[in-house]
Amino acid sequence: MNLFLFVGLPYASIFIMLIGSVFIYNNREYRFSSLSTQLLESNGLHKGANLFHAGLIFLFFGHLTAFVFPASVLHWNADQFRLIVLEVSATGFALAALFGVIVLAVRRLKNERIRVVTSKLDILVYVLLITQIISGLVIAYYHRWGSSWFASTLTPYLYSLFTLSPDIKAIEIMPISVKIHIVSASLIIGVIPFTRFLHFLVYPIGYFFRRPQVVIWNRDAKEKRSTKDIAGQGVRPSNN
Repeated sequence: MNLFLFVGLPYASIFIMLIGSVFIYNNREYRFSSLSTQLLESNGLHKGANLFHAGLIFLFFGHLTAFVFPASVLHWNADQFRLIVLEVSATGFALAALFGVIVLAVRRLKNERIRVVTSKLDILVYVLLITQIISGLVIAYYHRWGSSWFASTLTPYLYSLFTLSPDIKAIEIMPISVKIHIVSASLIIGVIPFTRFLHFLVYPIGYFFRRPQVVIWNRDAKEKRSTKDIAGQGVRPSNN
């Protein structure tokens, strides 16, 4: 069972995510989209999404840093004050992410118009995300200084997966909360391509390099015709 949960499942989830993402991108009309429900209800969306994204981004890069630079994390944590600052910050962002995802989940279930456009896989991802965050908070409370033992114990396990030489000895003796944390992460990776959460894979980088747009409001036709664009060409609106 341990081989399946901590070796087979992670590999299967990564494979499904890669193949599923390519398939969805090539076959879905709107490519990678969050299928936003902002027009149906925006207040709960803003509150929940801001907290969820802020917390999730911090936690993601925190885990990534411990994986890529474990020695640096251990060096940082060698100072007790810095260790406490890191742990408290991580817990705070985890609570923010948990509150945010609960707000989003409740909004999606209670609002009838939003519930109509919610798939079962969307609900599954919310359940997995809540499980993932709660298990992380349990680890933080009952198994202190997780940032240190993550860097020293879990990083070698993750590294063994990426080098195709899996070693789960350290995971087999871990508390159940750690195992749940790992399994829920694998499941999230596997189902994401088939849900609205897929949009995080793309970012509109080209947006920052496009030519500036000239937006004109309530100006008469003569003034519009005398307006110069960036290239110095006169603007000639076709409807004037």
